[in-house]
Order: sequence, then C-alpha cells, then structure tokens
Amino acid sequence: MDSFALRSVAFVIATLFFTVISRRALRNPRSHGFYRYFAFVGIAGLVLYNQPVWFDQPFSGLHCLSWLMLGTSVALVVYGVGLLRCFGGRSRRQSSPENLSFENTQHLVVDGLYRYIRHPMYASLLLLAWGAFLKRMDLLTVFAVGMVSVALIFTAKVEETENVTFWGSEYLAYKKRSKMFIPFIF
Repeated sequence: MDSFALRSVAFVIATLFFTVISRRALRNPRSHGFYRYFAFVGIAGLVLYNQPVWFDQPFSGLHCLSWLMLGTSVALVVYGVGLLRCFGGRSRRQSSPENLSFENTQHLVVDGLYRYIRHPMYASLLLLAWGAFLKRMDLLTVFAVGMVSVALIFTAKVEETENVTFWGSEYLAYKKRSKMFIPFIF
C-alpha cells in the first residue's frame, strides 16, 4: 500500500475515533463539542496530509517555527489538563450531558496558565494546526487551517456561553480579566 493510501486509511480511522468520542456532542449543535469535532478532524487531516514533508529541511526557518509551535502545543495541553485535574474537581452537569468527563469541573480554574488565558487546550490545538500547516503551505492547507481556526473560535465561544450558564457572574468576571487564547492579546 502506498503512502497516500496509508494516510487515507489513517484519516478514516482518526475520523471514526473522533466521531465515536464526540457522538453525543454531534447530536447537539449548541454544544462546544460539536464544533470541536470539526477542529479535531481538520487537524488530523493537516497532520496526515503534511506527513510526507514533515522532516524535509527540518532546520529551515518555517520548520523551526513549526517545531516550536508543536512543542508549545504539547506543553499547553499537558499543563492545562494537569491544572484542571488539580484544581477543577469533577461535577455532573445536567445542562451539558454531551461533555467529556474531564470537562465538567466543579470549580472554576483560574490558577497557573488559566490566570491569563481561558482556553489553553484550544490554544494548544490552534498551535498544533498552525504548526502542521507550516510544514507545507498550499491552497488545501490554507483552507484547512482556516477552517480549524474558525471551528476552535466557535468552540471557545460556545463553551464560554455554557460556562456563564454554569458559573454565572464568577465566569463573567474571569472573562474580563483574562484572554481567550493568547495572554494579554486575544
């Protein structure tokens, strides 16, 4: 089987995996998981499409920037999940049954990186998408990274609406003193 066929099979498997774990969210377009699903599938597509050139000229300027973004992506998700587990606790949310279990925190986490940005894990996914995009930039990857970015912005906006419903004024105050993805900027 050639490389394209293997990558196509891997894409189908990844899409099926994301479909299974997002099945409840996909039934509710008002949930943040609905939009996150499209970001996951888009990122899988970007990574697999660019796999053949992943290590071409690994020390060129764009590839070095890509590696920095990819490394930062991993650090953000590991740190973000650690903070959620350490400070968030667990809670069942009747209003959001489609959420994955780790998403339903009992306490609003505002420590560590969450002090500066509200969505470090979505920022991680943005960095992953843009890092993969920098490996090979063409019309298809421009479209894909744009769609992933839009899907993640929608994901964050919808999740923030859910969080205001759950935490109320506490979350609104937190929104005023933090940024969405990039500390001090956006």
